[in-house]
Amino acid sequence: PGNPDYYLTRQLIFLAVGLVVLVVVASMDLDRIAGLAWPMLGGLLGALAMVFVLGSSVKGSARWISLGPFNLQPSEVGKVVMIAVLAGLVLERADIGSWRATLFLSGVIAVPAAVVFVQPDLGTSIVYGVVLLAVLLIAGTPWHHFAIGGVVLLGVVGLVVWVLPAAGLPILKDYQADRLTAFVNTDDSSNPATFQLRQSKIAIGAGGALGRGAEGATQIKNDLLPEHHTDFIFAAVSEVFGFVGAALLIGLIGVIIWRALRIAARASTHFDQIVAGGIAAMLMMQTFINIGMNVGLMPVTGIPLPFVSYGGSHTVTNLAAIGLLLAVHRRRGGLI
Repeated sequence: PGNPDYYLTRQLIFLAVGLVVLVVVASMDLDRIAGLAWPMLGGLLGALAMVFVLGSSVKGSARWISLGPFNLQPSEVGKVVMIAVLAGLVLERADIGSWRATLFLSGVIAVPAAVVFVQPDLGTSIVYGVVLLAVLLIAGTPWHHFAIGGVVLLGVVGLVVWVLPAAGLPILKDYQADRLTAFVNTDDSSNPATFQLRQSKIAIGAGGALGRGAEGATQIKNDLLPEHHTDFIFAAVSEVFGFVGAALLIGLIGVIIWRALRIAARASTHFDQIVAGGIAAMLMMQTFINIGMNVGLMPVTGIPLPFVSYGGSHTVTNLAAIGLLLAVHRRRGGLI
């Protein structure tokens, strides 16, 4: 309050730091990164564990480690770290395609994903799962592994959402359960989670074709739309810039994802291909879930919109991912 440039100033600082990280990562030796899979995994698990000891809690979630003016969210950084870790471990194994390799890679990412889920951060843990699927797919895992894994996943979801709560053993937090039920029944006014979704839809609809502009965006100016600078920034963009602006934004993010897929398709090594493909899948799923929950097609899970939502760890992580893509492209050489 009283400082309208607060988020802008901090986001510009995050951007500057992220650009430095991008340059550093883009200049790194990818072969060296491939050989550091276990140390990187250990470092990530250590950082995630520190959150429970030294971390700060925001709105019931303990995800951040305070570093003075900057709050580090290890789970965000872990998205890119786990892509590199899994890609490195794929190179170490000669039995890729076997159940042993599939279960091994699944177990490796299940540990940090479970820790993130407990923080609690359901959205980020879902992204970890998507990263695993992308790595397994690019590594050459047989399709029947995915089919059987999907059946098991559906069983786990049913257990967590319905069976265990009915038995008096809820796994999800109350607000997480409210978000899931709000997604199923958006007209339930007794559910506090439906308020956010309704306000998001109002903001998107109010934007019309060309938007209300910054001064006319009442949903944002009057703080009727919660978290309009982070999780619901797509609704904010839609209200200010309308359908045209929102479509342009989706198109711009689509260009980045397309270039990532292009780099993956033309990568010079299997490790590079897995890294680039994993990053493309990460960006694609985060975009799909974020926009989907803004328009009511997906449950609200607290996933930021890549390159758009406010946040230091989020911004730096995305730019580090772009740095990895540039490193893959640099190693191949030539034009894409």
